Amino acid sequence: MPSIGVFALQGDVREHLQTLTALGADAFSVRRPSELERCDGLVLPGGESTTMAKLARTFELLEPLRARVREGMPTFGTCAGMIMLADRIEGGTADQETIGGLDVTVRRNAFGRQVDSFEADLPFAGLADPVHAVFIRAPWVERTGPDVEVLAQSQGHPVAVRQGHLMATSFHPEVDGDGRVHRYFLDIVG
Repeated sequence: MPSIGVFALQGDVREHLQTLTALGADAFSVRRPSELERCDGLVLPGGESTTMAKLARTFELLEPLRARVREGMPTFGTCAGMIMLADRIEGGTADQETIGGLDVTVRRNAFGRQVDSFEADLPFAGLADPVHAVFIRAPWVERTGPDVEVLAQSQGHPVAVRQGHLMATSFHPEVDGDGRVHRYFLDIVG
């Protein structure tokens, strides 16, 4: 049973913990470096990416997160978590920090404001049936590096990607009760 941490300083933590636990993972909240050390894998939830980065710096988690990602810890970012994993951001603040590691350029709030939130059923690489994707002020991937695999697209833009031990979705797979995207991540963890 893998130990999967969920970054818990801001964002939709509870839903990820419930989904991971239902799939048999030892899921727990990560708020300090000592908790990060326990992780076989990590989920960076949706939330507000600039706030998440500032809180990670305040709680002395940003550099340990960067180190663990560089060392190869499987990490899955959803919505704001995708932004946190991106090497490059468009539409961010001038001083916005990320954990990085994922060779993508992500556009913040690409699908529009809160009122533009939507749902769609999307084909997802490696899954037999489409995934019901919930997009809330979601980013999309503008550009991918050569080692990035696109797992799903919406409106002509990548919205789920994988690069080795890193995976990210623009949408919120934790809110629909379908654990297949989380299971895909658990398979990466091993």
